[in-house]
Amino acid sequence: VQLQASGGGLVQPGGSLRLSCAASGSIFSINGMAWHRQAPGKQRELVAGLTSGGFTNYEDSVKGRFTILKDGANNTVYLHMNNLKPEDTAVYYCNLKGLTARGEGFSSWGQGTLVTVSS
Repeated sequence: VQLQASGGGLVQPGGSLRLSCAASGSIFSINGMAWHRQAPGKQRELVAGLTSGGFTNYEDSVKGRFTILKDGANNTVYLHMNNLKPEDTAVYYCNLKGLTARGEGFSSWGQGTLVTVSS
């Protein structure tokens, strides 16, 4: 299963971006979707997660600003980011977990998309 992430870029503080992550391959089901980020000199951290049942969780600093959504028909997950702050600057990675059509579990990562928040 391959993931293609897109949507990063340069935005001013207070601005918005939408990240997309499209999955392709032989997918039977997706059980979990998530966005992580890694800022320079820091460890990768979970930003937002979404289960197949619709349960979401967010890192404390992004609550109320970021929203994770899915388009199940197209195996795509989005991260809507509003009121962006300089501390949100990082490379953002998507992660999807599920089952292939052969019944094998998978956990795939996107290639990362850079978000830079700066005036």
